[in-house]
Amino acid sequence: MGGDAATSRADALSEAAVAGDRLALARLLTAVENRTAVAEAALRRLYPAAGRAHLVGITGPPGSGKSTLVAALIGEVRRAGRSVAVIAVDPSSPITGGALLGDRVRMQAYAGDDDVFIRSMASRGHAGGLAATSTAAAAVLDAAGFDLILIETVGTGQSEVEVAAAADTTVVLEAPETGDEVQAIKAGLLEVADLVVVNKGDRPGAQRTAAQLRAMLVASAPRVDDQGGPARPRPKRPDVLITTAATGAGVPELLAALDRHRATGRAGESSAARLVRADAQVFAIVAERLRATLERPDRQADTNAVLEDVAAHRLDPYAAADLLLGDVSNEER
Repeated sequence: MGGDAATSRADALSEAAVAGDRLALARLLTAVENRTAVAEAALRRLYPAAGRAHLVGITGPPGSGKSTLVAALIGEVRRAGRSVAVIAVDPSSPITGGALLGDRVRMQAYAGDDDVFIRSMASRGHAGGLAATSTAAAAVLDAAGFDLILIETVGTGQSEVEVAAAADTTVVLEAPETGDEVQAIKAGLLEVADLVVVNKGDRPGAQRTAAQLRAMLVASAPRVDDQGGPARPRPKRPDVLITTAATGAGVPELLAALDRHRATGRAGESSAARLVRADAQVFAIVAERLRATLERPDRQADTNAVLEDVAAHRLDPYAAADLLLGDVSNEER
């Protein structure tokens, strides 16, 4: 699609999506997921209108009940008369590249609610549990007027820390008596979690798991730089909550905790998180465009020759990267 046609299509979809047309919103998100020219033109238009929604990342090991908790949160948010969107990042099919799990079955009860929008996105091999385009999709949903946007990750374990770069508030789920609380600490839970939720709270050991997590998540003093520089940031001390998503127990308290964290963030604490998100977004685009430049038909042979030299150990990867970057820089002069 040509530039003018893409812009015209983006303008039409953006206008309709902001006006509440859910079909237009779905088509816009498909364009974002496929990284089309329409998506870029739409994001250029919509991004200035984003930044008002509360982005909540929900992560944790498989089996901790993320989808059940998200469905319970949707119900609680709707009872409060607020709108909510969900980006559910799924593993990818190795054949089609599409999401394997699709929209979560438990969430389908809200399919006819115009104030609920659920979108499954394939991770397409992207490390860290998030689809590469999930942040852009969240910006579109934000501009479309959703008050709360839940980003549910694949649940692959220790690589899930990337969700913190895409969310204002990060919720880490744990299941009782699985030993995952120790793994969570190893995975950088202190640096990632704003809230820790022990789900399946009706199981034996839930209270003990929560107590163990509270004991481990002890705030430490900021470290002073040996060279006299500024102190390093203090690790987070997340609240530990207990929920039973299947019955809704503890879910109102979780929503209240999310709202408290949102209010705190608006008082100034979320600026660093938003800067990290901007960093991730911008440099992802830089890397994508740099690769596209290096893989242009008129440059592909030269790029392949450098890669072959690395594969044959005639050139180290660092020298190869410097060579390719130098070629791009020289072309732009």
